[in-house]
Amino acid sequence: MAKECVILLHGMARSDRSMKTMEAALSAQGYAVVNYAYPSTDYDIETIAKEHIAKAIAQCQPSTKVNFVTHSLGSIILRKYLSEHTMRTLGRVVMLGPPNKGSEVVDRLKNVPGFKLINGPSGMQLGTQHDSVPNSLGGVDYPVGVIAGSSTVNPILSLMLPKPNDGKVSVESTKLEGMSDHIVVPVSHPFLMKNKDVIRQVKAFLNTGEFFRK
Repeated sequence: MAKECVILLHGMARSDRSMKTMEAALSAQGYAVVNYAYPSTDYDIETIAKEHIAKAIAQCQPSTKVNFVTHSLGSIILRKYLSEHTMRTLGRVVMLGPPNKGSEVVDRLKNVPGFKLINGPSGMQLGTQHDSVPNSLGGVDYPVGVIAGSSTVNPILSLMLPKPNDGKVSVESTKLEGMSDHIVVPVSHPFLMKNKDVIRQVKAFLNTGEFFRK
């Protein structure tokens, strides 16, 4: 029986398939991995957090330490849940490209026809205004490591963001009050969860509480 569980939470308009590489890598390390699929574009952040995070946790063995690896929107959903619930078994959290201060892309495109259809109610909540969901959740008091991307495959969206950015979120917006560690990697937002160097850093933080540095 694995001594620790890791729950994977994918990003917006993605599925658990996007986390399969991460799942395989962490399973090989001996973790019990729950690659949880949730309806990221069907509901708002509050509803997803309320209805799905507990279901994911329930898939871990009772009394087992529960860690999380989250991509993008998944990070905000987890923050929302943990802002309202205390987890006795909570271990460490790694966030990949999290819009912890929101994204200027949402500010610019939220009123464009089709944006809500593609990104759903949750996507509309990820702006940078002070009362957006990410900016209303406050800091964290549990171990969090943040991995930000600084490369892009979407130059048009990158123009909407402060530099450096990963094409969806600026490096500055990934930062979170109370986080334990923060690193920047030359990887674009859609590929963070599959990149071998990112996966190595995820393993390092889950194991030691800090990222690997030469």
